Amino acid sequence: MSRRSEQELVRLEKLRRLRSAGFDFPNDVKGIVISKIVLDSPLEVPEKALRFAIAGRLISIREMGKAAFAHILDEGGRIQIYVKADVVGEEAFKQFKDLDRGDIIQACGYVFVTKSGEKTLFTESFRLLTKALIPLPEKWHGLTDVEARYRNRYVDLIANPAVRDVFRTRARIIQVIRAFLEQRGFLEVETPVLHYIAGGTTARPFKTYYQALDCDMYLRIALELPLKKLVVGGYERVYEIGRCFRNEGLSRKHSPEFTMLEFYQAYATFEDLMTLTEELFAELARQICGTLQVRFGEHELDFTPPWPRITMVECVHKFGGVDRRFDLSTLPGVQAAAAHYKIELTERNDWGRSLEELWGQLAEAKMIQPVFLTQHPFSISPLARKNAANPQVTDRFELIVAGLEIANAFSELNDAVDQRERMEEQARRKAAGDEEACEVDEDFLRALEHGLPPTAGEGIGIDRVVMLLTNQTSIRDVILFPQLRPCGDGGDNA
Repeated sequence: MSRRSEQELVRLEKLRRLRSAGFDFPNDVKGIVISKIVLDSPLEVPEKALRFAIAGRLISIREMGKAAFAHILDEGGRIQIYVKADVVGEEAFKQFKDLDRGDIIQACGYVFVTKSGEKTLFTESFRLLTKALIPLPEKWHGLTDVEARYRNRYVDLIANPAVRDVFRTRARIIQVIRAFLEQRGFLEVETPVLHYIAGGTTARPFKTYYQALDCDMYLRIALELPLKKLVVGGYERVYEIGRCFRNEGLSRKHSPEFTMLEFYQAYATFEDLMTLTEELFAELARQICGTLQVRFGEHELDFTPPWPRITMVECVHKFGGVDRRFDLSTLPGVQAAAAHYKIELTERNDWGRSLEELWGQLAEAKMIQPVFLTQHPFSISPLARKNAANPQVTDRFELIVAGLEIANAFSELNDAVDQRERMEEQARRKAAGDEEACEVDEDFLRALEHGLPPTAGEGIGIDRVVMLLTNQTSIRDVILFPQLRPCGDGGDNA
């Protein structure tokens, strides 16, 4: 532990004296109401007839001789209390003045309105519940140090009411999603976090060791494969909201640990899911924001259906500004466009991967309003069904909003022989050094050989949805405890 500050030592001494006097962190508090109930209560009855017991964190104290005003913060907000020596008693008032900002107290009394119009609890009795040993930051009312906010999220929640609102809204968003899917007959399930093979998408996994089974395992990078097994088993509409883990970089829009919604619907196509996605986001915008026009950064996003649908090739022309003299449906055309716009292609002999790279560097950030990106190349879609008219591309879409990939969906590949060939190609890529490629998953292939009905599936990044609907431009602002570099002074490593 790092050395204690002078203020912390003073508080530890106060706690020592309190213990000597019999204080033992009481745990018998009952009948507490949150401040919002007090503040919203009408004062139509005589003020002293209605008593309240509130509890919360002491965030300010203002002494005025034999009286004091203070503010208590609880889940519902903050409320002012008024303490008078001749009401609580001289000894108790002396103890009140010895309290510190950050202490958690209980106060009982009735509500009155001050001359300035503020509802206040006239305190008839109080007691200390928890002694805070570390003081709140001096400027806690507007804690702005980003690193400190993320590393000590509990202080951030005390200091910034708007932050608390973001995470209340996050919970509400998940509730709306659940209700939306369940109204349409989807069953919520839970699938394993640990897998023998990291599959369901292309990403670098986190690796761990399972002591009891004496084997290496991976934290899941997607929810897809177990959910499709459940469709094979007869659950024709199924979904899961759960944590996924990808051992990749941190950025404004990426977190290695994130929350994903995935759902699968038998006897549906990716086009059916476009309509479902429009309905879901319109419902979210209405219930969370009260309007289909949502502010995000410098943009006003319009979630009014229907949304445009554009192929990846056309998108690179329209949003990326690539001259139409370049035929992007061919490898030479993509290579020529990349050379013209000075883009280094990682796999220049793979048309699909090169087209995706061109799109990512030239077009993605310019796609602001909701749009469905379609016809993804076959080589970057190992689990998607080939398009019947053009097998070079797949029946897949991504929802792009404000330059963010929000959703990814496709008509599922249910040809077990074709799926094996694709997995074997992925395994060859992995053996050649591609750390994001997946291995052959024999258990999944066996399930597929039992027969997967025609199915469409979709994954939606919950964190990015929350970003859009709460106007937060960094993913770390919608994750309660975002990953940070380890703290070197013994502090929180979250």
